[in-house]
Order: sequence, then structure tokens, then C-alpha cells
Amino acid sequence: MTPAGLLLADEIARTGPIPFRRFMEVALYHPEHGYYRRGRDPFGTRGDYFTAEQLQPVFGALIAARVGSLWEDLGRPRDFVVVELGAGRGEMAEAFSAFRYVPVECGGGWPERFCGVVFANEFFDALPVDVAVFRDGAFRELRVDFRDGNFVWLEGPPLGGEAAEYARRHACAAAEGMRIEIPLEALRWIDEIARRLERGFLFVLDYGYTARELTRFPEGTLMSYRRHCALPDVLAEPGERDITAHVCFTALEDRAARGGFERVAFESLAQTLLDVGRRDEFAAVLEAPTPAESLRRRLQLKTLLFGLGESHRTLLLQRGVQ
Repeated sequence: MTPAGLLLADEIARTGPIPFRRFMEVALYHPEHGYYRRGRDPFGTRGDYFTAEQLQPVFGALIAARVGSLWEDLGRPRDFVVVELGAGRGEMAEAFSAFRYVPVECGGGWPERFCGVVFANEFFDALPVDVAVFRDGAFRELRVDFRDGNFVWLEGPPLGGEAAEYARRHACAAAEGMRIEIPLEALRWIDEIARRLERGFLFVLDYGYTARELTRFPEGTLMSYRRHCALPDVLAEPGERDITAHVCFTALEDRAARGGFERVAFESLAQTLLDVGRRDEFAAVLEAPTPAESLRRRLQLKTLLFGLGESHRTLLLQRGVQ
């Protein structure tokens, strides 16, 4: 068993079955044995998956150009800050070097109050979630138990409190046996953004769905990844695999609206990048010192527009922008 698995099995033996959010928290973020904390690089050909940020310099240049246009929309303030959530290896630091750049991880590092942009690329999908199943007219929490050497799902009582309210608001068309994820931690991050961002934009890039599209995922959206393979058993090998859940964009937008945010755009990532590149037909990002580098950048752009660009979406919200 993995070290993270041993910790989880011991906790279950002491306290009983645990919420999935606790399982996911330990599996991904335990300071020694969590997937993101073990010192192994999960990205690229030798890792478990790619993100758009690995497609540099094209991705960084296009996103930086979009952020530059948001700076202009704010009136080019001198105190403009770009805060990146889940900055990882800092691959966007160079792209955002024209501005004050602040990488923020789950442990903190926020500026107290600021004007600018909060940029979140594939951040919300990796936050711990609760899981529930619709049974006999009500959503019931699915917890994690440990039996015969394996982690297993255990169906519990009907949801209560904030989790039940989330299900009522965003999963009202559920059918018998349908599973959903409940991203309460993501909503708390939205509250934190609203507390700190005085004026500016929340710029989210991720894969996910709207509340109306939830019925496309009757088994839920949880997935684990290892060596570029998507694996549906998210309870296996905790700490050795990435675990993600699709983002409910409706839930993020509704929560942000409580903090005074309003929508600017909700569209495919491809559309966002096309709007940026249309100004010069992508000449600036494709210009390269060698033919080989030029070809590499063209392939990056193709992947962004026709691969990740079609599977990922952009949610852009604003507050205090005249």
C-alpha cells in the first residue's frame, strides 16, 4: 500500500468512514505523501498529464496578451497585480513579467487587497470535493471505507447543510443513481477572491460543465490520471495518481455573483485564443529564431486551438470595472 494509503486506512480505522474530500485532500496534498507534494514532476512526457501551461511560449504569450487587454480595460493602473492560483512550476512567471506577478498555492501567499487579475488555469478541478448519489428521491453522501485491504465507497445518510443546498441549486434534474461532486472548497476560494480583489477580473481556464449540462455525467466526473492514462478508480493508489473533478462553472459564477462579480465571457478556450490572435493573425507568437522553433510553435498553437481549446473553457468575471 502507498504511504498516503496507510495514513488513510489508519484514520478510517480510528474514526470510521471518511468524506471523499478528506481522502482527496490526503491523496493530493499531504505535506509528505500527497501527489502534488512528493517532489516528483507530474507534468510532461515523463509525467502523468499535460496542461496548457506546458505549451510554452505560445500559451503564455497569448494569455499575457489577453491579460494586457484587461489591464487596459482597467485604465492601466500602476498597482495592477496578476495573481495566479496553483502556479505549479511557475511556467507563467515569464509571460506575466510585465506586471507584478504573485503565485498563490493552497498554503497561501495572497496580497491583502489588490487591483488586477486572478488567473486560475486548471486550478479548481484539483480541489477536494464531496461526492453524493441520488437514491430514493434524495442525495446521499458517499464516504470512503477500508475493507479487505481496499478502499471502497459506502453510501451514507441524506445530505445536509451547505452540501444539500448545493445539490438543490445545481443538481435539481438528478435521476436515480446519478452521482455528483460537491465543490465546497472551490466555493470558499471564490469567497476568498471576492474578499481580496477590490477591482478587476477573475480569469478561469478549466474543463467542466454548466448546471444544465450535468445530466451528461450520470456517473459523475471524478477521474484519476497516471502516465497519461485516465483511470476511473479514484480510490486506488492514493498519493500515486492525480485526481480531478470537472468544474461546475454555474456554481463558480453564482458564488462570485454574491461578491459583486458579473460575467464578461463564458466560451471555449479556443475562442478566447482566437480573439487574441486575430489582431495580428498570430504573427507575434509564431515568430521564432529558427525554422525548427517556428514549427514547434505552430504545433503548440494547433494543440491549443484544436485540442485543449475545444475541451477547456474560459470563464471571465469582473468587479468594479467601469
